[in-house]
This record gives sequence, structure tokens and C-alpha cells, in this order.
Amino acid sequence: QVQLVESGGGLVQPGGSLELSCAASGSIFSLSVMAWYRQAPGKQRELVAAISSGGNINYADSVKGRFTISRDNAKNTVFLQMNSLKPDDTAVYYCHSHNVVVGDYWGQGTQVTVSS
Repeated sequence: QVQLVESGGGLVQPGGSLELSCAASGSIFSLSVMAWYRQAPGKQRELVAAISSGGNINYADSVKGRFTISRDNAKNTVFLQMNSLKPDDTAVYYCHSHNVVVGDYWGQGTQVTVSS
């Protein structure tokens, strides 16, 4: 079993910044692909950014140059630094882990609202 706990969401003005954190339980964090997804009202859940165990990173086109994903394997934590936030970034952000042995897990989600 893997538990993922997100934190760091909130209300921010357009152009502002937020950093999301996701703390993972278990001993296989360093061997897992970690990712952030988001789901806006009335829309499908979409991949925002992912980072492999080896440090390979992918971003959605909509966040390239604004968001940065990183991981700290010593702390079993993955981060999402979000800069230059736009109203279109408003969504519930979910942490996700994938490991070939234990499978896929989701966090409970954290709300990010970008509004003036």
C-alpha cells in the first residue's frame, strides 16, 4: 500500500506562484514514477507533469516554462512549483505514483484557485 498526501494548494492571484508537495509512504518511492494531474470542473483529468525514478521529466504543453516538477527521494516527496499562474490553471491537483510491482495510487487532491 502507498499513501500519498498532497499539500500547498490555495487561492492565488493571476501571475502568482504556489508550490505543491506530495508526501508518499512506503519504501518504493525512489523506484516509482511520480506525477501531478489536475481536473478542472467539467473537464477530464489531465497530466500536468511527471518525473521518473531516473529523473526524466515530461510536462504538458500548457505548463511548460511555468511549472517545475522535482523529487526528493530522501524525503519521499515530490514537488510542483507553479509560477505565472493563470485562471486556466484552476483545478484540483492530484499526486499519482506508478510502480510496476505495487501498481498505481492517487492522493486525495488539493484545490488550486487562480483568481483576482
